[in-house]
Amino acid sequence: MTAWLPSRLSLSLAGALLAGATLATSVEARELSVSTVLSDAFPWGQAAQKWADLVEERSNGELTLRVYPNSQLVNGDQTREFSAMRSGLIDLAVGSTINWSPQVPELNLFSLPFLMPDEAAVDAVTGGTAGDLVFDAIESRGVVPLGWGENGFRQVSNSRGVIDEPADLEGLKIRVVGSPLFQDTFSAMGANPTQMSWADAKPALTTGAVDGQENPLSVFDVARIDQVGQSYVTLWNYMNDPLIFAANQQVWSSLSDEEKTLLRETAIEAGVWEIKMTREQEADRLAAIEERGVTVTELTEEQLEAFVSATESVYSKWTPRIGEELLEAARADIGTP
Repeated sequence: MTAWLPSRLSLSLAGALLAGATLATSVEARELSVSTVLSDAFPWGQAAQKWADLVEERSNGELTLRVYPNSQLVNGDQTREFSAMRSGLIDLAVGSTINWSPQVPELNLFSLPFLMPDEAAVDAVTGGTAGDLVFDAIESRGVVPLGWGENGFRQVSNSRGVIDEPADLEGLKIRVVGSPLFQDTFSAMGANPTQMSWADAKPALTTGAVDGQENPLSVFDVARIDQVGQSYVTLWNYMNDPLIFAANQQVWSSLSDEEKTLLRETAIEAGVWEIKMTREQEADRLAAIEERGVTVTELTEEQLEAFVSATESVYSKWTPRIGEELLEAARADIGTP
């Protein structure tokens, strides 16, 4: 008996069907860009990668996120990230409240000096009425917020000596991010704030063009800022920088309900994961920094109060810009007058 052999026609039809199925799969699969300021060497970048991993896993590869770290999509200008996302140049981002504050003034809430003394206060704000108002403000400007992450409390370092009172900042050149509020805060304490991107900051610290900087301990540790003369760190928790997982509004509108649910749920999950990780690593990071010979100063309540008093003028100037209602909501969330 002769075995049945497929005809050329049947082979052609089968090939066409296979090609059609492959084409359909490639059409259905979609890749979205995700912008971050830092790479996955830092918790911030790891948050974005965690989001991408969760999305790919749960969509079975039909939706993928490609992470672009180090502000690649805005040529290193981190303060342009929100505008680029709003205009459609960026699909998604895990962004900083600081970097987005020039376009969303309400985000300056988190940069008000000494407003949130601890992690419980941060959680109360992001999870409370104030957090909802902040998300409303972001969405009203063409970007859809999906979840919270955390870059952490920012501490100050310098190459000159211990800082434990405002007078110690007198005349020090401190690198700050591109937000006028930071300039006002350090000016109020007698420092000489100098705005520059993170890409320019480390060279400036190396040459002594600036004396100090302020950042979370995770950045100080991973970037080895102690290697560029930063021998003194003061723990003062003067402000916290929550991260926000968000999407361009047009991209969001183009997604199915299932895709929207997937993106939101994975953003929230990645944020919870990153916040927990960042906080759990804080003690080890501090120990590693001290082991490298950095002098770490923890302020007493009395010392901290001196810095709080020195920056009271910042509130007078910035509360109208941020919104009295939002600040009152934040204080109510925290439980402070």
